Amino acid sequence: MRRGCISLGNIKCDACGRDINYPERYLIVDEKDGEEVASNGDQIRYCVDCALAKGYAHYRQDKNDRVLTFLP
Repeated sequence: MRRGCISLGNIKCDACGRDINYPERYLIVDEKDGEEVASNGDQIRYCVDCALAKGYAHYRQDKNDRVLTFLP
């Protein structure tokens, strides 16, 4: 399952280790049977840059704006 979240602070990206500060967006992926399995439980946190690089996020055109979405 994928969940798009807004950081309240004290969050680190599990892929690159960067701090995700308030009010940045980030993605939580928890998949036991899928390709991603976290070593710190069942959740992996990705900053927007890492989520885009892994293909979990993308930009779509919505009327006149470019919108970031974590939905497939």
